[in-house]
Order: sequence, then structure tokens, then C-alpha cells
Amino acid sequence: MLTTTGLLFALSFIVCATAGAQSTFPNSLLALSKTDHTLTIVDPATLKVVTRIPVGSDPHEVIASSDGKTAYVSIYGGGSLHELNVIDLVAQKPLVNIDTRPLFGPHGLTFVNGKAWFTAEGSKSIGRYDPASGKLDWSMGTGQDRTHMIYVTPDVKKIYTTNVSSGTVSILEDKLIPPGRNAPVGVRSHEDWIQTVISVASGCEGFDVSPDGNELWTVSAEDGSIYVIDLKTKKLASKIDAKALGANRLKFTIDGKLAFISSLQSGDLIIYDGKSHTETKRVKIGHGAAGILMDPDGSRVFVACTPDNYVAIIDLKTLEVTGHIDVGGGPDGLAWAARQ
Repeated sequence: MLTTTGLLFALSFIVCATAGAQSTFPNSLLALSKTDHTLTIVDPATLKVVTRIPVGSDPHEVIASSDGKTAYVSIYGGGSLHELNVIDLVAQKPLVNIDTRPLFGPHGLTFVNGKAWFTAEGSKSIGRYDPASGKLDWSMGTGQDRTHMIYVTPDVKKIYTTNVSSGTVSILEDKLIPPGRNAPVGVRSHEDWIQTVISVASGCEGFDVSPDGNELWTVSAEDGSIYVIDLKTKKLASKIDAKALGANRLKFTIDGKLAFISSLQSGDLIIYDGKSHTETKRVKIGHGAAGILMDPDGSRVFVACTPDNYVAIIDLKTLEVTGHIDVGGGPDGLAWAARQ
């Protein structure tokens, strides 16, 4: 028979074991609250909030490292702030704040080849942070207004961005430049980034690259059209009158068959066929929608409904809303963390 002390010890052991299990689940849904200034960690299996971690004053986007152990949050401030927050997803606590100066207004984020890449809207640039050295180790200007979202190819040879106010898409390619004919002895070939600027329309913000890497789709909040860029020719291939006014984000499904567009103006989730370029369905999910995240298993879509203070869950088979998650006020940026 347990004594009182023994019973308390047993209960404390159970509580600690349960807390430990919560902190070690393999996958996490990450969601930012712009109003509460928090990063919410959600168990995607139960759809329960695990914890909320404080972040900076104007969080917009979040990305997880390849091993799923660390998250990076951009603190934007409309282009005026200069901070990336680093979060320990295992211990579930803030680590360090990275000062991105002289790059201002970090926004779009991705994590490729062991490094965090980000747009710096206030500096019309792209930057890169190396966790191994703890330093910003590369940057390049685009010369475009509101360089906002970013995609880096897995081989780190190409970078795509949307430049919202310029109404353009930048394609940056890493080229090996040989020494000139009259170069001094000992001068070697060097890397250089070459930019191609493609005109689309003002207000093109959200974009995605098709899973086969052949096309880039971006959508304009101002004219509601989808602009399809052929990435082989680096030219605008077609324009689709999607009537997606107020469009914020665009994401392909894992198989590339469908493209989902969120609208902050209508609150509709607009779904397009990736091959026929025709509308499949419109789903009313709230009063305004922003960040979109595909579940890697291809079963669900998570959409941050900013004015409604929830993340909507959409079933990919039925294309219907199946639930909501309370992640705090003004949800926006979403990411997936897969623990390695």
C-alpha cells in the first residue's frame, strides 16, 4: 500500500511523463498570432494546442529547420523592424533574437540546405542566416519594391520572390563566372547571382512553385488574376481571371493537382485545377483568410483566418471545412515541423 509520500511521487512521475510525451511528438503544426505575439505549437494528430511561446512585436511568417527542432519567426513591422526570433521546439522556449541589420523588414522565410533564407522588404533584399556560425552570411538586393515572399530550390541554385508593389517576380540564379580574358594570373572562377525580373501585376504577393518545378503561380490581390510563369523559359505563360480579389496566399497540393488561394477580402478559399486552369470550388471559411499550409500526408489543408481568430481545417477529399483551431488572435504564418 502506497504511503501519502509514495502516492505523491507516483502522481508527479505520471505528470512529468505526460509532459515529456507532449514535448516529443514527431510532428508539429506551427501557427503565429499577430495579436498575441505568440508562436502556437499544435499537435496535428489531436489538433490540441500544446503550448504558446512569446515572440516579437509583429510576427508574420514562421519556418522550421529541416530536423524539426528549431523554428524561425520573422518580425516584420511593415518593413521597419529587423529581427528573426529563434525558437527551440524541443524545449519549447525562445532561444535567441537575430538582429538582421542592415537588412530591414524580414518577412518571407524558408529553410534550405541548413540555412534560413528570408526576404528583407524594407531593404529590397534577400538575406541568409547560418545557424552553425550564428551569423548572416549572404545577401543580395533585388532593387524591387516590397520583396515579400521567397522560395529557394533544393539545390540552392535558384531563388524566386514576389515584389508586391513593383508587380514583378524575381528569378535569381547562381552562376559560375569564369575569369576574364585579361584576368591576372591566379584569378579563379567565382559565383555570381543573375536576376531576371518578370512583370506580372501590382499586388502579386502569395505564390508557389509547382511540385515538378516547371511553373510558378502568383496571384494579384488587386486584379484577382493568377499569373503563370514558365520557369524554363522564364517568361509569363498565361493569365487566369480568377476573380480572387484580396488574394493573400497561393499553395499547391502535394501532388500539384490543385492550387488553393486565400483571400483577406472575401474570406473565400478559392481552389483551381493545376492542369486545366479552371476553378474547382470556392469554400467559405470565414471573413478573411491568409496563410495556407498543406499537411505533408496530403489529407488536409490548414488556413489561417486572420479576422476570425482561428485556423480552419479543410479535408482534401471533400474540400469541406472539418474544424477550427484556436491559436490566438490574428493568426497568419503557418509551418510544419517534422522531428528527425
